Amino acid sequence: MATIFVTHERNLCFSYVFFIKKCIILKLDLANELISEVDLQSKTNNTEHHTSEISVDELIVRRGQPFTLTLKLTQPFNPDLYPLALIAVTGQSPSEDRGTKSCFGIPDIVKSSPPAKAAWNVALHKSSIPQMGILSLTVTPPANTPIGQHTLSVSHRDNEAVLGTLVVLFNPWCPDDWVFLSDESERQEYVINEQGIIYTGNGNYISSIIWDFGQFENNMVNICLKILDLNPKYIKDPAKDVSARCNPVYVSRVVTAMINCLDDHGVLEGNWGNSFRGGVPPSQWNGSYPILKQWFNIGCHPVKYGQCWVFAGVMCSVMRLLGIPCRVVTNFQSAHDTNKNLIVDEYHADYGVREKETKDSVWNYHVWVEGWMKRPDLGNQYGKYDGWQVLDPTPQEKSEGVYCCGPAPVKAILCGDTNLKYDVPFVFAEVNADCIDWLVKADGSEVKIFCDSHRVGQNISTKYVGANKRMDITHTYKYREGSEEERAAFKHGVSSNIEDEEETESKKDEVSPVLMRFEEVRQTSVIPKISL
Repeated sequence: MATIFVTHERNLCFSYVFFIKKCIILKLDLANELISEVDLQSKTNNTEHHTSEISVDELIVRRGQPFTLTLKLTQPFNPDLYPLALIAVTGQSPSEDRGTKSCFGIPDIVKSSPPAKAAWNVALHKSSIPQMGILSLTVTPPANTPIGQHTLSVSHRDNEAVLGTLVVLFNPWCPDDWVFLSDESERQEYVINEQGIIYTGNGNYISSIIWDFGQFENNMVNICLKILDLNPKYIKDPAKDVSARCNPVYVSRVVTAMINCLDDHGVLEGNWGNSFRGGVPPSQWNGSYPILKQWFNIGCHPVKYGQCWVFAGVMCSVMRLLGIPCRVVTNFQSAHDTNKNLIVDEYHADYGVREKETKDSVWNYHVWVEGWMKRPDLGNQYGKYDGWQVLDPTPQEKSEGVYCCGPAPVKAILCGDTNLKYDVPFVFAEVNADCIDWLVKADGSEVKIFCDSHRVGQNISTKYVGANKRMDITHTYKYREGSEEERAAFKHGVSSNIEDEEETESKKDEVSPVLMRFEEVRQTSVIPKISL
């Protein structure tokens, strides 16, 4: 009996598996009944979207720009009787109100829900032959689409099928995209160019490193999207993080944190010592791709080792792949202001007085990147702070509890608007801090004995557009050293920073109001008081 029972159970299992397989086949047949052929036209689309250097097989498009695909239905297409509905989704929990899901179709009666944040659209191209079921579709993801991998599905005559997956990137060619860059030569330099120069040395003897950004190397799309998917904000709330990827300000800040490894599964581990055992000395790197590839292949563990120019070079590669115009910038005589007073303090002990330690310093040079984007989050002041934004992936000081820096508008640094996010005071000090020497007396008082307002922020440099030579951009960060405009910007920066610090402290001291509500109730009987 036991043998018969086991055999019968095996037969049941076999029958169940057969039933599942049959259901899968039926489902596939339903899809085949709907569409006989799909052509995503990856080669043509990628060429028009400036992504053919990345791939010609995988569909990679830029938001705000149409792409075409061809469907061959198994039956004639009559939109009045049977509309064609399309759905584009991204992330684990797609929703229309977050902009991670969009419903659209032909005719345009397939409406998105009222709170839909990013509505895609589709149009039937004139080359279509509806009578034969051949549809040439022009699909446009909006300019505020979250970047990343999207799945495109179709529904027709109560049948559904997945058309395929595509990757959507930022679009510096689209005027409606926050990263729009109007000059084509600059787009070629700051998005497409894979070769660059990083400047090092000191202000008197500037040297250069040829750097291979390699942003279009094999598997770079997956590597860069993996960086986004491992950031702590995504781990905490995937739906919110994916939705926020429509914003280059948000994405660039995430990338800044993820290039270093101090708070997360970042790409690079820094080392400013003399021993580089167990890794590669920073001076031996000459490109980003070997670093990013190694990080990806070893399970996303940090690569050893990096210093400021390596951090910046790697970040520039990721930014350019994602579609955010980016360049590497070097600041000579770069200040590191630890107490946010915009001054590099150096203390000298009077006779018989113990030496007072200072954490402020001035480095021979420091390297960061600039990303190009609009800043509507800083107020709609006619694009006052749009343009280049400082982003520094080298871990120096924490920003909102994380080792990242920026995006800080270069225009804000020039004007001394240090009350703005993100990290404007820190970057302002790097390029324009005053260096003050103090004499510490026996009673603890400090006497200013020397002030140098010219030392910090020299020969701020980046590669020239379309040529392998250095371009000095110091004037974009500060007015001529010692001029009335420069001194006025410094004083404004100090006062704005103090006001911002005081406002922050006052908010910390504020006591949250207590709300109380009184309701009249029926009077109860009085309990007599008993004396003891």
